Formats: sequence, C-alpha cells, structure tokens
Amino acid sequence: MLDELRHFLLIVENGTFTEAARRAHLSQPALTASIRRLEDLHGARLFHRGRGGTSLTAEGRALLPSARTALAAVETGRRAVAEVAGLRAGEVRIGAGATACTYLLPPFLAAFRKKYPGVRLHLREATTPMVIEALAGGQLDLGIVTHPDGEPWFSDELILIAAPSSDTSHAPFLTFPRGATSRDLFDRHFPSANIVMELGSISAVKGNVRAGIGMALVSRSAVQADVLAGRLVEVPHKATPITRMLSILHQGVDRLSPSASALRRLLLEKGLPLTPKSNKRPPSGKKR
Repeated sequence: MLDELRHFLLIVENGTFTEAARRAHLSQPALTASIRRLEDLHGARLFHRGRGGTSLTAEGRALLPSARTALAAVETGRRAVAEVAGLRAGEVRIGAGATACTYLLPPFLAAFRKKYPGVRLHLREATTPMVIEALAGGQLDLGIVTHPDGEPWFSDELILIAAPSSDTSHAPFLTFPRGATSRDLFDRHFPSANIVMELGSISAVKGNVRAGIGMALVSRSAVQADVLAGRLVEVPHKATPITRMLSILHQGVDRLSPSASALRRLLLEKGLPLTPKSNKRPPSGKKR
C-alpha cells in the first residue's frame, strides 16, 4: 500500500494524473489502477477529475496528512536501519532561513563533516512556514527557524543598516518578501514604512543598501563584517535591536535518524551564545 500512497501524494503535488504518472514512470492507466486500489481500501473517492485538473475530495483531504506522516515514518525507519547496518552513508536534511544558511550554520556543518565525512548534508534555504511544512511531510530532518516549539539555539539581533553616506532621516526601506521571519518583525515594528524594494536574498539586500537606495532591517550576524569594514553603518533607532530566537525544530528526538541526532547534539553542545533570559533548553527527550 506504500506505492499507492506515494502515487496519491504525487497527484496532489503535481495536480494531474498525467504529470504524476510521468514522475512515477508509470502509464496513466497503471496510476489510475493504483488510485482505485487505494479508494477501494478506504471505501471513498479521493479525487475530482475535470478539465481544470485534479482536486481532492473531502475524503482525500482527510487522508492527506496521514499519508504524508506514514511515508515519512517509513523513510525515517529505512534510513535509520541503513545507517546502523552500515549499508550506505547517512544523510541529514536541514532547512533554514537565509541568515542561518549563509552566516550561522556553515562552521557547524563543516565541523560535522570533519567528524562524520561519510554523512551527506542537504541544506535548503526556505522561510519558516516552508520549513515547518517540509518537516511535517518528511522532506526535512531538522529546521533552524523562529518557532516557540523548537529547542532554543541562537538569540539573533536585527538592526537597521544604511550606506555610510546616506541621509537616513527620510530614507525608504528595503526588505524581504512576506513569509520571512525578519519581514514579519519589520512589519510589526515599522508598520508605516516606505518600502521601495522586496528582495529574496540577504546579499541582494546588502548590495542595494550599500548603493544608497535605502535602509534595511537585517541580522547583525549578516552585516557585522560590513559594518567593521565601513561598507555599512548601523542606524540607531528606538525599535532596535530586535531580538528573535532561532530554534532547532524537528518531529521528535525519538524520530530522528542517527545522523540527524548527531547533528542536533553538535548544534546544541557547540551552539552560539544565547541571551541571558533565553538560555534554558527543554529536556532533550521532550518531543518537539
């Protein structure tokens, strides 16, 4: 029944039986037969099919979370057994925001690779909602995000920056698209700001700020070298610095593969300094 569930999710992800069949390397009749077996098992129709594509029925929507969870559990078990048995190298799939991917995680991932050279690391840059969805669907093992249910790891400060020669009294703002945690904090603390650019990467934000286009709210970790070198300046403001807690998020310690557990331990043991009020971590065995 695992193949049927995989085919079910392929149709959901791709929107049509035709595209799902292509991705599964099956003929369309074979894929249709697979879904019919799944529908017979549950005694319900799972998809509406029409000219505009394929959509889930109410019964299909009810099955979707369980299907994702079941396949994620099977994949986790398969990977754990393979690693313990030494059949192949392990892997860890991590999702994090731009600042963590670019400035915070690299030294930890390098240390992990040095200690476990056979383990493959897959790092995905994504927003917090995207990371949470990928964790729930089994596409990621660990997430480094701002989330109350995670294990506190690093207290990050957001500051305003500008070009050294800029007039900041009436300068407009550059920011990230909606969905990024830093954008949520920006909108909360600067609700009436004049936004002239929305950019998808921290390097693009810094480059346009250095060109004198405007100011931006970014992680201090991302601009520390630029400020020290005089390429950017910190702009004092009553709302800054704004603190956000980056946490390690996963589906439970007991559900992590051996490789993911090892990386989690390294991050927590050798983690970056936390603010005095936020340095308490939940018990390591508590499900997250």
